Amino acid sequence: MKLVACTPERHAEAILAILNEAIMHSTALYDYQPRSMAQMATWFDTKQQHGWPVIGMEDEAGTLLGFASYGSFRNFPAYKYSVEHSVYVHQAHRGQGIGRALMQALIEAACAQGLHMLVGVIDSANAGSKQLHAELGFVHGGTLRQAGFKFGRWLDIDFYQLILDTPLEPVDG
Repeated sequence: MKLVACTPERHAEAILAILNEAIMHSTALYDYQPRSMAQMATWFDTKQQHGWPVIGMEDEAGTLLGFASYGSFRNFPAYKYSVEHSVYVHQAHRGQGIGRALMQALIEAACAQGLHMLVGVIDSANAGSKQLHAELGFVHGGTLRQAGFKFGRWLDIDFYQLILDTPLEPVDG
């Protein structure tokens, strides 16, 4: 397995399939409808415009097993050093350490970009994701009760945060 920088040309279809499986069969995403290839193109454009990484894990044959990225936490200037991240692993490859490797690569990318905080917004019932985040040094930052409604029930979300030693010289503005 190897880490790669995902591109729209090579990875958009695989990322879309992973996201749509999560939308339709889990509470990892609070969307109701599968996303389209046009939405995926916009997603990649946004990542590229802001310099946000899309990191993938491929097997020896070049098949995408999972991916990770981050984007705006809140769209106000004072939050410029904070990002919300996401990690998704193809359903057939979960539990193999792919999510951990992707998260570690994402943390390294955030440090290299001079960010200060990674925020994970995790469905409260997702014990595996919460455990992974805790093992990587994230701490529970709070719970929002009944923040979403999917599959006929109210869903709680937990915020997990990792404070980084960067940037070395933060500035206002």
